[in-house]
Amino acid sequence: MEPAFFIILVVILGLFFDYTNGFHDSANVVSTVIASGALRPTIAILLAAILNTLGATQTSKVAQTISTGLIDSEVASQTLIFSALIGAIVWNILTARWGIPSSSSYALIGGLIGVVLVTKGAQFVLWKGVLFKVILPMFLSPFIGFFIAFFFMKILYFSIQKTKWKSPLFLHLQIVSASVVALAHGFNDAQKSMAIITMGLFAAGAISSTQIPFWVILACAITMGLGTTLGGYRIIHTVGYKITKIRPLQGFAAETSASIVLLSAAFLGMPISSTHMIVGSITGVGTARRLQAVEWLIAHKLAIAWIVTMPAAGVIASAAYFFGKMLMTLF
Repeated sequence: MEPAFFIILVVILGLFFDYTNGFHDSANVVSTVIASGALRPTIAILLAAILNTLGATQTSKVAQTISTGLIDSEVASQTLIFSALIGAIVWNILTARWGIPSSSSYALIGGLIGVVLVTKGAQFVLWKGVLFKVILPMFLSPFIGFFIAFFFMKILYFSIQKTKWKSPLFLHLQIVSASVVALAHGFNDAQKSMAIITMGLFAAGAISSTQIPFWVILACAITMGLGTTLGGYRIIHTVGYKITKIRPLQGFAAETSASIVLLSAAFLGMPISSTHMIVGSITGVGTARRLQAVEWLIAHKLAIAWIVTMPAAGVIASAAYFFGKMLMTLF
C-alpha cells in the first residue's frame, strides 16, 4: 500500500478535476436557458448546481469504462494517475480562460491514454474499448445530436403553424429540459472523476476492487455542484450567444435533443462529451431555421478545439509525468 500522502493527493487532484469540470461544463447546462431569457444567470447556475449534484450521486457504466475499459489496469500507478489528472486540469483551465467549450471528458481520457502511450507503450492501451467507447462516439455523437435537434425543431415549427401553441409555453418547457440536461450532465460527467479517483485508490492498494466507494460518489457529486456554481461565463457567452440566436423554443429543442443522447450514452457506458452534445444540438436548431442563422466560423473553431483536446491533454500529461519523475530523483 502506498503512503497516505500519495493516496490523499490522488483524491485531492481527482476532486479538483471534478471541480474544474463543474465550472467548465456548467456552460453546457445553462447557456441556452440564459441566452433565451428563460432564467436569470444566478438562478440558472444554482438550479444546474443542485441537479448536477443529484445526477452525480447515481453511477453508470461510464465509470466502469474509464476505470477498466481504456488501459490495462496493471500499468496504473500513482504517478500515471497524477499526470493524467494534471493534463486534464491544465487543459480545462486554459480553455475556460480562452472561452473555448472543449470537453473535460476527452481531456481526462486524452491525458490517461497519452501518458500510457508515451511511458508504457501502445500494447497497454485497450484499443477496442477506446475505439468503440471513445473515438466513434466522440465523432458521431455531435452529428446525432445535430440531426435529432434539426428534425425535432422542424417538427416543432410545423406543429406551431398547425396548432394554437404559443411560444411562451416553451419558456416553461425549456426550464424542464434544462433541468434534464443538468441531471444528465451530472450522471455522465461526474462518472469520470469517480472512476479516476477509484483507479488511483486501487493502484495505491487503498481499496481491494474497482468498485466505487460511496464516499467517492458523494464527494464527487458535491464537488461538481460547487464547481457549477462558479460557472464558466466566457464559455456561456460562446455557447449561448455566438453560435446562433436562442429563444425558448430553440433552447427547448436543443436541450431535449442533447439530453436524449447523453442519457442513452451513459446507459451504454460511453463517456461522451456534454459539450459536444449541446453545441451540436444548438447548431442543429439554428440550421433548422436557415443555414445563415448559424455562425459557422465559430462552429469550425470549436470543432478544431475538440479534435485538439485529446492529444493536447496527452502531451501535457506526459510532460507532467516526466517532470514528476525528475523531481522524485532529485528529492
